[in-house]
Amino acid sequence: MSAVLEVSDLRKSFGGITAVDGVSLSVAESEIVGVIGPNGSGKSTLFDCILGQLLPTAGTVRVDGREVTGMRPCDLNRLGVSRTFQMLQVFPQLSVRENLILAGQEHRGSMLRRLMGAGDAGLSGAAQRMIEFFRLQHLADEFAGELSYGQQKLLDVAMAFMSGPRLVLLDEPAGGVNLTMLATLRERLRDINREQRATFVVIEHNMDFVMSLCSRIIVLAQGRVICEGAPETVRADPQVIEAYLGH
Repeated sequence: MSAVLEVSDLRKSFGGITAVDGVSLSVAESEIVGVIGPNGSGKSTLFDCILGQLLPTAGTVRVDGREVTGMRPCDLNRLGVSRTFQMLQVFPQLSVRENLILAGQEHRGSMLRRLMGAGDAGLSGAAQRMIEFFRLQHLADEFAGELSYGQQKLLDVAMAFMSGPRLVLLDEPAGGVNLTMLATLRERLRDINREQRATFVVIEHNMDFVMSLCSRIIVLAQGRVICEGAPETVRADPQVIEAYLGH
């Protein structure tokens, strides 16, 4: 399988503090990869460097072999790279359906152009498919702000997949979600991976969630990769145990 994402010797420093210290990784097509690590390990900084939110101090990022290091998030989005954030990015005064349509339009121009554009930009059909796939039919015309937190999280993830992206980076999708909604989210992510060969990378603190979802896990500590492998390998690794438990 070809590599959708390749990160080579990525570094990011803030003054005298090195948050990401020579990280290299690759993600193959249709793979689900987890990135875990204790607080302050560099996970979010790594994501932000990959996605153009931050300019790396050194190193390269490639998507489908094309160097995209430092490329603006909006330009990455048009190349098929999508993401969610720790903080929800839904529009509370828009319906579930309208949120999905707006997310789909993100691949088609600037925010101003999307807000000033006419109608649904031909995205109603795609929005309905996402509504059905993520089992949001009973909420389709509800304002997003009236949904439960878990339902908003599910909508947020659905928005990230709205335009059939090449690569999605999910930043703590399980955070604050109850067990029932968590099971639904995990099932939907597995299904979209299987049915649409979606490729995605997940940052997550919920170990049970990430261990049961991802086929491969990368562990960061102090900005460096300390372990990489299958969930059972990572769970038993002494370096990982030490990083989390401090022994």
